[in-house]
Amino acid sequence: MTPSVLIVDDHPSFRATARMLLEAEGYLVIGEAPDGMSGLTAARELAPDVVLLDVNLPDIDGFDVAARLTGGDGPTVVLVSSRDGADFGPLVSRSGARGFISKGELSGTTLAALLER
Repeated sequence: MTPSVLIVDDHPSFRATARMLLEAEGYLVIGEAPDGMSGLTAARELAPDVVLLDVNLPDIDGFDVAARLTGGDGPTVVLVSSRDGADFGPLVSRSGARGFISKGELSGTTLAALLER
């Protein structure tokens, strides 16, 4: 089954690029959100399998959003940033996210590899 994806990022150009990359590799992008609060609402309404979540959002820290989403039957959260994942240390795992992908490395293949862990 094709995973459904919600993209939460404050940069419209990244959301468009991520959508294009993921859809080209068979993912179903079911929504986008420009900030953490909108992302939380969209995740509740759309019930995606995966939330691709920017670490740096204008309203709420991405790690906080991830922690709110990952409890119970929530979606799998994958964090993204322009910064290197090593910059965030243990914050990624503490947030409940499955992992981290650098925005420059995002593809359907890198997402699939992370989801298979």
